[in-house]
Amino acid sequence: MKKIAIIGAGTMGNGIAHAFAQNGCQVSLIDVSEDSLKCGLKTIEKNLNRMVDREKISVEAMQSTLANISTFDSLDMGVVGVDLVIEAATEDIGVKRRLFSQLDEVCEDHVILASNTSSISITKIAAATNRAGQVIGMHFMNPVPVMKLVEVIRGYETTDEVAEKVMKCAEDLQKTPVEVQDYPGFVANRILMPMINEAIYTLHEGVAGVSEIDSVMQLGMSHPMGPLHLADFIGLDVCLSILQVLQEGFGQAKYAPCALLVNMVAAGKLGVKAGEGFYDYAEGVKSKSPANQFLK
Repeated sequence: MKKIAIIGAGTMGNGIAHAFAQNGCQVSLIDVSEDSLKCGLKTIEKNLNRMVDREKISVEAMQSTLANISTFDSLDMGVVGVDLVIEAATEDIGVKRRLFSQLDEVCEDHVILASNTSSISITKIAAATNRAGQVIGMHFMNPVPVMKLVEVIRGYETTDEVAEKVMKCAEDLQKTPVEVQDYPGFVANRILMPMINEAIYTLHEGVAGVSEIDSVMQLGMSHPMGPLHLADFIGLDVCLSILQVLQEGFGQAKYAPCALLVNMVAAGKLGVKAGEGFYDYAEGVKSKSPANQFLK
């Protein structure tokens, strides 16, 4: 699989495009927004320049990586001749099912359709196509160029051949694929999101402040990043969406998102991408103190 299409030029999409292009694949980066495509390419170039500065890659390798990426604002043109499509669009089942239905129509019969979803059922996504055996999950971790894990999620009808090809594809990217089954949140977020949610409850109930909670988990549990800082990095809207998928999928109260998280998302305090979440990122970096007095 040497020609890949990535749908969505946002944080995950441009990161996945970067990883494939750096490993010699021809990448079609597809997004309906020209601005998103330009921003995605700028992000890739910035990250490659950082790697050059750290002497992890050469200038020639950076130029070769960028040359491997082409941008498209339509599915029809972007998927021509590809072997694999990876969808990295909004974490919304309606959006994903519509996209996969369209992909099923415009892609050649042999093409594997993968979703980078972090929690949504692959089986439900596959049901929107006539090639359920060729639909699979490839859940990359953020930041994609750095993180090694790829959760490979088999839908109910995903074939052994497709799973093997995708596992090999991830290995070719110098990633470590781990095969998991299709249940809400898979493994990573089924375990991670309740921990983040509990940290938010701990804050909401006044047990400790933002920096105190993060310090306890970093210093006491050897976490590289505190759960509230991590939530900001992931995006509070994404955290909320995953918790809602878990709550709906399992029907258990323990997955109910904290009211504070719900309110912060409603107020647009989504974390790093919005400039404010549990911490303030107005200057482009995390402040040392919580974003506002209410969170202390």
